[in-house]
Amino acid sequence: MAEATGSRGDASTEAGIFTHRQIMIILSGLLLGMFLAALDQTIVSAAMRTIADKLHGQTNQAWATTAYLVTSTVSTPLYGKLSDIYGRKKLYLFAIIVFLIGSVICGTSRNMIELAGCRAIQGLGAGGLLALAFAIMGDMVPPRQRAKYQGYFMAVFGTSSVAGPVLGGLLAGRDTLLGVDGWRWVFYVNVPVGLIALVVVTKFLNLPRAPRAHRIDFQGAALLVSGVTALLLVAEQGRDWGWGSGRSFALYSLGLVLLIGFVWTERRVGDDAILPLKMFRHPVFSVASLLNFIIGMGMFGGIVCLPLYMQIVKGFSPTKAGLSLLPLMLGLMSVSLSGGLYTARTGRYKRFPIVGTAVLIVALFSLSHIHYDTSYLVIAPLVLLMGAGLGGCMQTLVLATQNAVAPSEMGVATAAAMFFRSMGGTFGTAVFLTVFFSGATSKIGTQVQQAADTTAFQSALRDPANAGAASFMESLSGGGSDVAAKLNDTSFLNGLPEVFREPFLIGFAQSMDRVFLLAALVVVPAFVLSFFLKEMKLRSESGLQAQASERAEAEAREEAAIEGLAF
Repeated sequence: MAEATGSRGDASTEAGIFTHRQIMIILSGLLLGMFLAALDQTIVSAAMRTIADKLHGQTNQAWATTAYLVTSTVSTPLYGKLSDIYGRKKLYLFAIIVFLIGSVICGTSRNMIELAGCRAIQGLGAGGLLALAFAIMGDMVPPRQRAKYQGYFMAVFGTSSVAGPVLGGLLAGRDTLLGVDGWRWVFYVNVPVGLIALVVVTKFLNLPRAPRAHRIDFQGAALLVSGVTALLLVAEQGRDWGWGSGRSFALYSLGLVLLIGFVWTERRVGDDAILPLKMFRHPVFSVASLLNFIIGMGMFGGIVCLPLYMQIVKGFSPTKAGLSLLPLMLGLMSVSLSGGLYTARTGRYKRFPIVGTAVLIVALFSLSHIHYDTSYLVIAPLVLLMGAGLGGCMQTLVLATQNAVAPSEMGVATAAAMFFRSMGGTFGTAVFLTVFFSGATSKIGTQVQQAADTTAFQSALRDPANAGAASFMESLSGGGSDVAAKLNDTSFLNGLPEVFREPFLIGFAQSMDRVFLLAALVVVPAFVLSFFLKEMKLRSESGLQAQASERAEAEAREEAAIEGLAF
């Protein structure tokens, strides 16, 4: 086979057959695109507090995160369906360009409202970068070999999770860089990476595509986007609005009505649907989708509290907190890579979600027993174990989903897997953060009241050197709402004497224990459900090869029918 680089007209690539060299070249462009989306989430999170200070919008900073999350989530299934119709390359290039435009205008924002709008544009691009990368790999690589290459994707996530907080803290901490505000480089840093990805994808990603009759399900798309947006908004903002408030209830109702309308529309449209309901009749697709949702809840619910624990309880900086998650990424990448090699050799994959969910439960349950003074050396192995559990689940479920559907539906199936995982993560984060902050309020209040009766606490209150801190502690005498108001900004902990800090740290740690325990309980149904994930034989053809075979068989049937009529 010729060592072509995927140029147009190459016979092997037109037949859907790629050499390892061709795959790796194309993969480099895909990984750069994924790195953009993965890095952006971590780098902005680390820098958001500084950005909000610079733009005088601390009270509005949540909208910058919400806008990105909503648009990236709701656009994912749209990219999947449209790429099945119009081809992956056009949509992937479009996603990169939109993301870069969003990055540039984010860097020019003058206030938090502008930044939120620009982050929404960024999210529209990010929704395609992740889902389409996996779909393109499904087109090029047979399922049995695909798991080996998916390990590279995990390496990207691992690198971005470490590099993001470091870069975010470094850039946001600079007053200026090359004459530009340091925080603006948090967004401008995407530009050179994105331009390289554009060049690589434009030059080397040339996938054959057969024209197909289609119509675009505009009504279904509008109902899906509107319904999911309503639910995501209340999931992200419900803790501030109040889960039982009129605004939250209105969005619950609106989202439910719109999604019922979406299901009705998809049943009527059939194969042209944005998310064809017939796929849910396949047991592998339906079980894997539910597993993705549940694991997304447990995964993000657990992960969101680890940086909080490291920064609030252990006193780590955002950069150090990001580095403290290295064991999680090490566990995730090592299991994902070794699992991919095992699957390529044996064709077996069902055991990974079973073992992965079991390990994840053990890790989360163990983390629910850590205290405020637990050594990081004790926590690190548990974080490693958590990563190992995730490594056994995440890519295996994508692989099972892709292998279960028709090759012509590779894009929409892959996007559905990402969509359900993201939805689960969003709702899990909303629930767990609510549990955390509501629990922290009561537990800190209890700890302060208990500590107030001790001799050391009373002595510290009378010490003239602690006059400011003593006044602060006395302001918490009302408990409840008084404590909750102080938790909006935890920087006050840095200036408190140890005897005053300890009740807060104990209360925070106890509240986080509840979250980890809840996350472990959430994953239990996934462990049970993973036994029902049917292990299908992995196809030996890539998605493109399988589509070519299907077209050849269809043409042969048509020719046979014509010959029969001739007789």
